[in-house]
Amino acid sequence: MASANCWRCLARPSQRLFSPASFLTPSSSLAPAAAFSTAAQLNAGGKVVQRSDTGLSGHIRIGKRLVLGKKKRRQTVKTKPPAPGERKAFRKRIQLSNNNALEVPGLGELTAENILSSGSVGSVVGLPLELIDQLRATEAFKPTQTWGLFRSPHMLIRQETVNLAKQLTDTINKKETLRLVVTGDRASGKSILGLQALATGFMNNWVVINIPEAQELTTGATEYSQIPNSEQFSQPVYTVKLLQAIHKANQSVLSQYKTELDHMHLPVAVTRGMTLAALVSVTKEPEFAWPVFQAFWKELLLPGRPPVLFTLDGLSHIMRISDYRSPAFELIHSHDLSLVRLFTDALGGKTQFANGAAILGICTKGNSPAIPSMEKALEQAAATQAGTPVPERDPFFAKYDQRVFEALNGVKLLNVKGVSKQEARGLMEYWAASGILRTRVDEKNVSEKWTMAGSGILGEMERVALYDVRVTM
Repeated sequence: MASANCWRCLARPSQRLFSPASFLTPSSSLAPAAAFSTAAQLNAGGKVVQRSDTGLSGHIRIGKRLVLGKKKRRQTVKTKPPAPGERKAFRKRIQLSNNNALEVPGLGELTAENILSSGSVGSVVGLPLELIDQLRATEAFKPTQTWGLFRSPHMLIRQETVNLAKQLTDTINKKETLRLVVTGDRASGKSILGLQALATGFMNNWVVINIPEAQELTTGATEYSQIPNSEQFSQPVYTVKLLQAIHKANQSVLSQYKTELDHMHLPVAVTRGMTLAALVSVTKEPEFAWPVFQAFWKELLLPGRPPVLFTLDGLSHIMRISDYRSPAFELIHSHDLSLVRLFTDALGGKTQFANGAAILGICTKGNSPAIPSMEKALEQAAATQAGTPVPERDPFFAKYDQRVFEALNGVKLLNVKGVSKQEARGLMEYWAASGILRTRVDEKNVSEKWTMAGSGILGEMERVALYDVRVTM
């Protein structure tokens, strides 16, 4: 049987029938060309032959390569690079008001009296404008907090707030020193509780010193230099910034007190009788910052001075080896940094305050490094506070840091947990009055949000109730 392809080939007309005669009988003057060749034919003189009768031209040049699909270069748009510190300023910017939110009428303001009252538990109060400026100067507000969702800054007075405020005032009225570490679950409101402690200090005319992010002191993010004739290292730029924050937040209190010691050793002109506010702002040069801060600290320890509230957020970051290195290229312990040593000596009880003081170390769970020495020291402090047997150190673990145990020796603990249902209802009513929470605030919805938030964890309650609002911002 014959193949069908053969019949198809025979049925197709021959191409020779439709080709011109000039193509079939080439001239004898032309050199024979190879089959399937794209090269131009040459005559005896080496010139390209132009065939006018065939319509061909010498558009193909010898030695040239045709490149297909060549990519075009994209035109780069030249923009101005961000200035030094601009990205950090944008990352840490704080928005404390929102004109689109509704103004909630009938809310009182925070005072030194209602923060101590048990009847204020579960209520939401506003912050006075002067107090807002002081808290902003000390960087008490965090970028991760939801201040920008509401018309003006308000905060919830919870039972832990009243207990902490009473501890602070009672201890300082007795001219004693409160050494407290605030711990708790993640997003339980530890930083907000530290902000409320700062507000208590400002409303009672104490000298407030706050280190908002302890990791900035130990992660190698700021300049440092070795103090002459000492094993410690100072951080001049950060110290200047801290002095400016102290002056801006405590100017009204520091202006009422004058220097009593001779500070002739300082590289700047400081006379006896100068106000403490002038002493803090006497220099803007980083190399003179640490001697001036030491002189200011010595003045605060004299009798007749105002009480001191010293707080630090991110306690675990200063209980480890820092990222800085000595001139011998050895890692520096965080307690060898001058500002950190100042705080740990006060927290450990080595510094004596004649006028009363409160030293607060606030733990963080979001980016906290694992410090076995700190965990064991806090566990022992919790057992001592509860009156239970103190657990011993693990004898098979050889990496305990004795300096951490000394810094946390004898401290008290405040374990922050979730809010109660009464406090959760007051907070949700404030959200609904601000126009953010669109659900009905009743016993069922309050219990639902409280349960879904892990028994009233504040950060989880905001995530459950305000997630849609935060996504659209």
